[in-house]
Order: sequence, then C-alpha cells, then structure tokens
Amino acid sequence: MSAIEIVSETNLSNLRLVNRGKVRDVYEVTESELLLVATDRISAFDCIIPTPIPRKGEVLTTISAFWLEKLGHLTAHHLITTDFEQMPEAVRRHPQLRGRSMLVKKTKVFPVECVVRGYLAGSGWKDYRATGKVCGHELPAGLQEADRLPQPIFTPATKAATGHDENITEAEFAEIVGNKTADRLRSLALKIYQEAAEYALTRGIIIADTKFEFGQDETGEILLIDEVLTPDSSRFWSVENYRVGISPPSFDKQFVRDYLETLDWNKQPPAPELPPGIVEATSARYLEAYRILTGKNLSDGKN
Repeated sequence: MSAIEIVSETNLSNLRLVNRGKVRDVYEVTESELLLVATDRISAFDCIIPTPIPRKGEVLTTISAFWLEKLGHLTAHHLITTDFEQMPEAVRRHPQLRGRSMLVKKTKVFPVECVVRGYLAGSGWKDYRATGKVCGHELPAGLQEADRLPQPIFTPATKAATGHDENITEAEFAEIVGNKTADRLRSLALKIYQEAAEYALTRGIIIADTKFEFGQDETGEILLIDEVLTPDSSRFWSVENYRVGISPPSFDKQFVRDYLETLDWNKQPPAPELPPGIVEATSARYLEAYRILTGKNLSDGKN
C-alpha cells in the first residue's frame, strides 16, 4: 500500500491562482469554471497551523460532494464534478489533486455567511448567557449549553477575509443582499439544514450548527457553493455521546483547539506544530465523520 500523500499547498503553474484561503487553493480553469482544491491545512484561532492533517482535504471534498448530491432537489449548486478523470487535462496533469478537488461553476458570491443554529453552542451559548438571546433571537429562559433550540434559527454573518466572521442582524443582512434575496437565502439555508439534520440523526450525528455560502450564476440563479456540511463548516456531535449541560465532543477541529489551549501560546502567528498523536487523532475524527454520514470508508469507497 502506497503512503498517503499529504498536500499542504499547491502551486499549479498552468492554472491561475485566484485565492489561497486557510484551507482551499482556488484556481481558474476556464472563464466559467473554477477548481477548488481542499488541502490538508488546518487553522485554529484564525491562524494556519504548520502541521497538516492527513486526508483532511479528501474528507472535506467527499463530504461536500455527498451532501450536494443528496440535497440537490432542494437547490441548484455549483458542483460540476469531483471525478478526477472527468476534469480538464490541465487539471489531470497534477495527480496530487485527485480526491481533493471540485470543478465548479463560477458565481458571483454573496459576501455573507448563512449560519443556521439548531442547538445552543459556541458563540450562541455565550450570547445567550449574556443576553438571553442568540443574535437577536429571543429564546426561552433556563436553557443549558447544548440544548436543542425550539426551532432552528438563522444567524447571518459577514465574510471576513482575515480574522473572525462578524455576526450581523437580519436587517443588516437584507441591506447587504437586498430584501428579496435575503428572504430566499434564509429560506434555503433553513430548509437545507433541516433536511440534512434529520438525515444525520438517522446516522447517529447531531448537526448542532452550520454555515452555508451562496452565489449567483450568469443568469441570476442562486446556487449553493463552497463546502457544504463538513466538519470544518459545521459542529458535528455524536448522538451516543450527547449530553445537555456540557460541550459535547465533536468531529471537527475543536480537538486541535483544545490541545492548543493547553500551550503557552498567545494565539498569534506563528502557530505551534502539532505532535503526532494530536495529528493522528484529528485525522481519525474527520475520517470517522465521513464513515458515519455515508456508511462508507474513504479509503475504498465501499460499504
């Protein structure tokens, strides 16, 4: 068995680099198509960690493709293919991209994050403790950390190029994208979350919250874009380990954050290296999230 290839960064001389984010490298393939490459980079506290997580990029790509296919009846999306053999020759000449790349339609991206929360966690829990609300949404008194909300709530945020995304009100959201578009994006985000959360529960995973991105194609149609319902964009909890009153263990990079919190590090670049044990355990969590959600192992694609 060949060793797993770790991809921390790509530099494709024959394709124009459009953007290098915390995790993804984005290239222009044609005037109407982009290539999203999910590397094995991981970030925490808005810093890119120098130690990559093996297979993380593959997990993000395959989980996104799984959800886009499963939820395609709810909304159009930007994915053309994740099949490496179906991609243009300019892409296929780079074998390290196999399994971690999405060929997608170009869109005009809305500069907002469409966040949906179904449970009280993270910044929502902090907000509730301070105000009794989450991003302006009135909630019943007496809720505990990790409580399921009476119904999912839409809590948009701005997209920050660096640093944290900032929560905004729905009125501010409407000012940015327009009232009609705001209504459509809110409705889509809630509908997608609801169906995905119901499915995930049947597989033993709670989707506590997630964020979606949308864009418009040249005809003005709204498309679901970027990564979808992955451990990087969502908070996944195991039904088996779920308890109210604590922050349940998750399948995302919270494990890495928890480790970094034990170090004498000021959360400013450069970030520290991760020890092998933390790297292996984090990779295992991402792979397990894929296995539970899809019923398949990423290594062989079989049931």
